[in-house]
Amino acid sequence: MNYYAIIGDIKESKKIENRYEVQEKLKDILDNVNRFYTDEIAAKFLITLGDEFQGLLKNPAHILDIIKYIQREMYPIKLRIGIGIGEMSTKINNNFAIGADGPAFYAARKMVETIHELEKKIRKQAPDIQISFYERDSFETVEVNMMLSLLKTIEDNWSEKQRRTIWNMMENPGSQEECADKMGTTQSTIARRLSDGKYVTYQRSIETIGKAICKLGDA
Repeated sequence: MNYYAIIGDIKESKKIENRYEVQEKLKDILDNVNRFYTDEIAAKFLITLGDEFQGLLKNPAHILDIIKYIQREMYPIKLRIGIGIGEMSTKINNNFAIGADGPAFYAARKMVETIHELEKKIRKQAPDIQISFYERDSFETVEVNMMLSLLKTIEDNWSEKQRRTIWNMMENPGSQEECADKMGTTQSTIARRLSDGKYVTYQRSIETIGKAICKLGDA
């Protein structure tokens, strides 16, 4: 059976002044993930080191939703996230992802290291999420990773107002009028921010990537 391992690493964690507060915030976020997605989790998300976390999914239906939730809640702290697809070598303890080992985690770790190396070479153009199918990577995997890179390109071009507006729409699905009321502005302003921020393309890309990841695991 294939599992989906997620390993996250905080970028430049040693430069963060309030590291304890950041770690406590991350712990709360992971607790929320464990509560919201309990039916899809094989081993609960938890902090494994001061600047790293991991979790294991048995069902990838909301894998990108989980990752994007963690990224949004941690912002402006930035993360490197590796996704690995593969089997597990150890017995899985649902309460703790720590100690879990096997091809899925090997692949996820490889992707975190790959992102770190790309940051040295292409700096801001480096992706923040990458995926690998243990010893079975294919052109489809390359396609998913390219889409993930393009997703970050869209995010990197957002203004802060566009970012807050798009995240508001994603977290609280509703009309532009409802979003405007929550943000204390006008519908036309919301529409302009969504258009300038490529919201429709961004949302459809997330849905497409999620479906592609599900197909990778079924291959």
